[in-house]
Amino acid sequence: MNQKALYKVSYGMYIISSKKKDRVNGQIANTLFQVASQPPTVAVSINKKNLTHQFIKESGVFAASILSEEAPLSFIGRFGFKSGRDIDKFKQISYKIGKTGSPLVLENTLAYLEAEVINEADAGTHTIFIARLVDTDLIQEGAPMTYAFYHKVKRGMAPKTAPTYIKEEKKVGMAEYRCTVCGYVYDPEEGDPDGGIKPGTPFENLPEDWVCPVCGAGKAKFEKEI
Repeated sequence: MNQKALYKVSYGMYIISSKKKDRVNGQIANTLFQVASQPPTVAVSINKKNLTHQFIKESGVFAASILSEEAPLSFIGRFGFKSGRDIDKFKQISYKIGKTGSPLVLENTLAYLEAEVINEADAGTHTIFIARLVDTDLIQEGAPMTYAFYHKVKRGMAPKTAPTYIKEEKKVGMAEYRCTVCGYVYDPEEGDPDGGIKPGTPFENLPEDWVCPVCGAGKAKFEKEI
């Protein structure tokens, strides 16, 4: 079975956020979809190990901030490859509290949805939360980031807790190096255009102050792919 066929399924890129008393948290998710129109109803799949899952279970509410194609990898990495158990993901991030009490991300965001959970389904490692919308709004115009764009253009990786995670096969060519913090793989053939690194630059030739474009880890945190 060639699981890469699943890459052809269309997904978006969202920050799913929720609350727990006076705390807020959020994570990257790509499996948010509308399931009914009257009343407007959406569903989202969240890994049971994630802190956001715990917050949604306890509060019964969540918000979804729809990311634009302009969102940088470092911004996505903050919400996708770091845990709210270790850091305050919303520190120095522009956001506001919505009607449900969930945080609504305002930067790198085209629109937001707020919803109250009405049902849930057990999907093994994940829970699918089904929820009715209570508020929505547009923030700015632009193209929404799709998972395909994130994967192919941004060259982003899926966290191991994502429902769409597939282990990548090693390519033949110059040695690739994987970040031990977030899993990002530096591919010399692609380089790091956003970081000023041209395609064809071996990892050994990267500047010593170069950092992972996703989580900000230094070169010392990278290991050669075997």
